[in-house]
Amino acid sequence: LRRQDSNNDKVDAGEIGAGHTVTALYEITPVDSKARLVDPLRYQPGAAPIGAPDEYAFVRLRYKLPGAAESRLIEIPVSARDEFSTLAAAPTDLRFAAAVAAFGQLLQHSTYTKDFGFDDIAGLANAARGEDAQGYRAEFVRLVRLAADSAQNQAFGGPAARR
Repeated sequence: LRRQDSNNDKVDAGEIGAGHTVTALYEITPVDSKARLVDPLRYQPGAAPIGAPDEYAFVRLRYKLPGAAESRLIEIPVSARDEFSTLAAAPTDLRFAAAVAAFGQLLQHSTYTKDFGFDDIAGLANAARGEDAQGYRAEFVRLVRLAADSAQNQAFGGPAARR
């Protein structure tokens, strides 16, 4: 979605059906960081302050109710009060989502996971299984362990490496 189309109800930005949920994870990079990968927008050095001094980000989400012609806007500032001192202090669902995102990054051989490996992901996900009535989270942990076994097998010339 182009930035200029974010308020245009005629431009489709993807649909999520009623009753479904989506989790989006973002890494917040301070405005003066050399790790910044995108152009500055709201928080730029020298710009007039917007929002609270401890504000990290500002989330805007547009949605339409079923059958509605016009979208509604939700705007939420993200600040230090939304921060967790450690990953272990974050809510269970957020920690599990982080494990799933890390697994995707690891499978893509991303440099962002650095030395965070399959065992770390399985441990994070297992500790964040929480209520798992359908067993999907336990199944994810098994999938991570299978991927770890496969990667190790390939590294040591096992059957997977000879395929």
